[in-house]
Amino acid sequence: MKSENFVLLARYLIKKPEATQRELAGATKLSLGLVNSTIKEGVVSGHFEQKDSRKLALTKEGLKKLDEYKVKSAIILAAGFGSRCVPLTYETPKGLLEVYGQPMIERQIEQVREKGITEIIIVVGYKKESFDYLIDKYGVKLVFNPEYAIKNNLSSLHCAKEWLDSSYVLMSDFWIEENIFNLYEPRSWYSSIYADGNTGEWCVTTSASDKIESIEVGGKDSWTLIGPAYFSSSFSTSFKKYLTEYFSRPGTEDYYWEHIIKEQQKSLPMYINRQTGNVHEFENLEELRQFDPSYISSSNSSIMQEIAKILGCEESEIQGIKPLKVGMTNHSFTFSHEDVKYIMRVPGEGTSLMINRAEEYAVYKLITPLGLSDDIIHIDPKTGYKITRLIENARVCDPFNSSDVKACMKKLRDFHEMKLECDHTFDIFERIEHYESLWHRPKSYFRDYEQTKTNVMKLRKFIESTPKEWGLTHIDAVPDNFLFEETSEGTKIRLIDWEYTGMQDPHVDIAMFAVYSMYDREHIEALIDSYFGAVEEHNRTVLLCPPETRKKIYAYIAMCGLLWSNWCEYKSHMGVEFGEYSLRQYRFAKDYYKVFNEMG
Repeated sequence: MKSENFVLLARYLIKKPEATQRELAGATKLSLGLVNSTIKEGVVSGHFEQKDSRKLALTKEGLKKLDEYKVKSAIILAAGFGSRCVPLTYETPKGLLEVYGQPMIERQIEQVREKGITEIIIVVGYKKESFDYLIDKYGVKLVFNPEYAIKNNLSSLHCAKEWLDSSYVLMSDFWIEENIFNLYEPRSWYSSIYADGNTGEWCVTTSASDKIESIEVGGKDSWTLIGPAYFSSSFSTSFKKYLTEYFSRPGTEDYYWEHIIKEQQKSLPMYINRQTGNVHEFENLEELRQFDPSYISSSNSSIMQEIAKILGCEESEIQGIKPLKVGMTNHSFTFSHEDVKYIMRVPGEGTSLMINRAEEYAVYKLITPLGLSDDIIHIDPKTGYKITRLIENARVCDPFNSSDVKACMKKLRDFHEMKLECDHTFDIFERIEHYESLWHRPKSYFRDYEQTKTNVMKLRKFIESTPKEWGLTHIDAVPDNFLFEETSEGTKIRLIDWEYTGMQDPHVDIAMFAVYSMYDREHIEALIDSYFGAVEEHNRTVLLCPPETRKKIYAYIAMCGLLWSNWCEYKSHMGVEFGEYSLRQYRFAKDYYKVFNEMG
């Protein structure tokens, strides 16, 4: 007797003891002949009891055998940000977005509980506090993934590996219409949906018995892996060994747990569970609108409501929403209204403690008439929400293209020579202390931080005694904030993102460009010369940057390195990591303090 067929019949008999063979065939999708032969074999083995020609029952031995296939837990992965569903996910984790009035994750919880599965583990990360209420409502267990912002969902499943045994593995953001779960499962499976035409989903080829034989990312007219999966006990044991190996292996930060199935398919047998039309995935707001019409008029998002208010339109008129690459301070997305494209900026996590939005607002009022920046449609001095017109034919500066750098330095110098003024200052030493005060731990990640900080703070005496001009300084004049726009009149450079701007020595902007570009000494020298220029005298090139000014810029580089290193440490406590960038900033603080001293 094939175990899979036994389980399919037995679990239905528990649900409906009086079921006929014909009913069993219809419910299990087995042929009537296969149902008949399985019952006969089960009677002989003592797992079924045939009371008469119509009544079939499970014996104690049958119940004992069925118990070997009992589902023990459900693991729901809910740590991710859900970037494609912005701006809704800026406020609400994707799994908590409602479809027809019910959060997607709650529907799945209720479906597995309905089948008698009460051990439910939810792996959280982004906005983890939002899921706390589920503990009281459903008795779930929350597990935090500290690496949710820098790794993919393989790391989330690794966080829950101790519960992985005869388990459902679900993503929090799927909507399942008809319950597909069971208290007993005969084999490992993955929900599958048929995709017509080209698709970027994980496409599978299968055997005649629906066993997965190969997986490819992207394809055409194919069955795809979308929705929940089930890991049998033996499958879980094998999978966990690979999970530990992959998690520890360098270069798997972007891996999904499905990569393990894809690469180890021969030793991890899994079948598809065809669910076309029943399991739904929503990639963005437009797809939510198509499935749940309530999203057309209202998304329950304060950000969408704000856009509608500013543009004087209905939410339904806000179309084509696409996330941009997440910035270091803010989140941004593009959208269109009446064939005009815009960018919406939303302050990132913890930004309110780092940016004074009223001061930023004052700076934009000052510079907007001068055409220095992008086209501001709206900026809110309280929330920091900003809408600008999208510049479509634009690119950012390439810091390793000398022509780009020279053009940016000319733009920067032209701005500095305007000698603009505002009512607030950006004090680097004060900001170093401030960012440090925001840490949620008493010490830096860097063991020699105190010595590094002491050295950098020694630069204050030199900086205060060195002659300098004082004026409006961008502070964040980094390559990504120089936009090269191609117009009918030629290339126009715009300097964007003025949120850190304040009164300071304008030469700080040169140092900021250098540390963000992660330049070496040679590139820094070339950058300084691009800003100050050179002249030819008596058949030799004379650099126009005075030695004392050059030394001052190197001091600024050390100061800015520690500034942004402290900034990165704070952001890491907010779940945002910047990898090599944060390490390199700390090196700037140490290395260029030494360079400063060597300059005498």
